[in-house]
Amino acid sequence: MTAATMASIPQPPTLEEISSMSWRADPTDPPSVHRQVPPPPAHPAQSLSSPQRQQQKQQQKQQQQQQQLLSPQDQPQQPRISAWDLLYYVHYVEHDRRLDEWVDLSRFNLATLKRVPPPDMSSAVGGVAPGMHGGKDPSSSRRTTRSTEGKFKRDSARRRSPSSGVDVTPLAGVSDGMSADPVDDASLGKGKNNHGESESFRIGGGNWHGDSDIAELEAEHHEITKVKNISKIVMGKFEVEAWYYSPFPPPYNQLDTLYICEFCLKYMRKPRFFLQHCSECPRRSPPGQEIYREGNLSVFELDGKDHRVYCQNLCLLAKLFLDHKTLYYDVDPFYFYVITEVDSRGAHIVGYFSKEKVSSEEYNLACILTFPQFQKCGYGKFIISLSYELSKREGKPGSPEKPLSDLGKISYRSYWTHVLLTLFSEQTGEENIQIKDISMMTGIKTEDIISTLQSLNMIRFWKGQHVVFVMQEFLNKFMEQKKKIRLCNSKCLSWVPHAERKKGSESN
Repeated sequence: MTAATMASIPQPPTLEEISSMSWRADPTDPPSVHRQVPPPPAHPAQSLSSPQRQQQKQQQKQQQQQQQLLSPQDQPQQPRISAWDLLYYVHYVEHDRRLDEWVDLSRFNLATLKRVPPPDMSSAVGGVAPGMHGGKDPSSSRRTTRSTEGKFKRDSARRRSPSSGVDVTPLAGVSDGMSADPVDDASLGKGKNNHGESESFRIGGGNWHGDSDIAELEAEHHEITKVKNISKIVMGKFEVEAWYYSPFPPPYNQLDTLYICEFCLKYMRKPRFFLQHCSECPRRSPPGQEIYREGNLSVFELDGKDHRVYCQNLCLLAKLFLDHKTLYYDVDPFYFYVITEVDSRGAHIVGYFSKEKVSSEEYNLACILTFPQFQKCGYGKFIISLSYELSKREGKPGSPEKPLSDLGKISYRSYWTHVLLTLFSEQTGEENIQIKDISMMTGIKTEDIISTLQSLNMIRFWKGQHVVFVMQEFLNKFMEQKKKIRLCNSKCLSWVPHAERKKGSESN
């Protein structure tokens, strides 16, 4: 190759020449080339030398130090919030927690307000912490604030304060000492659980069973769950205000409104998802076996082991309206009996009760609930009578788990009174009937019968022994004022005890 030929070969441009070139598309190029190609970017390490980088770091450090040295007046100020911009969580002393509410400052009588120090949880061992239920200060006013942190008013929604957003392991709902019955050591359930495992306390079908540390557990749990985390629910055509805390999993545990399908009990956050689900949900009745049908009233029996998800959702939903009962996710050891109203759209849940499969204390009912939108319709006494009808078919009297809530006490006492006085009114007075005979006839345990008769002043001491003394005038007055209540009709119940089912399956 000659020197002239070598000189004609173009040399590749240098990096400086490339960066200074003006990139322009050639009109004669094909359409795919008609675009502006940017020059390759320079690496940051090539743009600054090492001394320049050190100088830049020093300048940034000096700026940060100057910002830290600024006085509070020079720093940007947050918008000031007055006491009138907040909502306050209020608990009414000596009243049930379902009456708790969020109020603004206009609801307060400022002349009666007193600052109360927060309760010391370390002193709660062996008793309820000061400032909580059971440790009432007689000088405290009827209306006291439960949280020192208010809530901002924003689009009429209530933002949750950190104190109300505590996430806990799903075992909620200890009994409230304000209206609970006293529990002796015999009813604490020490020993082994249904699986044969030794334990100091058990989270069962509705009540706490534990050792001497139960007071501390109750106080701690009460402090966590004292603020309602869900304001209201929408279920079917009803919008219902929630009463108590319920440990729904995140992100469903801090909502103003929770939407629940009344057939499958699936819960949702958004109304559009709720409406879409309701139009597509294939279920129109609870799962399980229908054991009772009377008119439009139907009852379904569910095994917690076979229908675990439905029963867990039912427990979470029920905890919004139950304070004394323990909530848990282990639903396998229980049967659930769901009461429904049936129409052309399906079977709408009205209430339910749960029952342990094996109960050493002979409990025939663990949790009982009639949803608020169906209360005052006689369903409470129907559910109680159904539980006792099942006990009579099993051939052994039963009793509800203790302690009972305030509404549970009223319902059970009214039912026991109705059953006993109705039974006495049918007697001629010549029968020598014993308490044990009444227990077998009604399915009510003897201690519940005796406590009810004592409340009616019908236990008298005569000739060295206690007898039931019933005045005919009292029975006549009761029959005149007797109201017709909805009770379980044994003819409409198609149910066989589970012990007999096992025997029948083994014989086959």
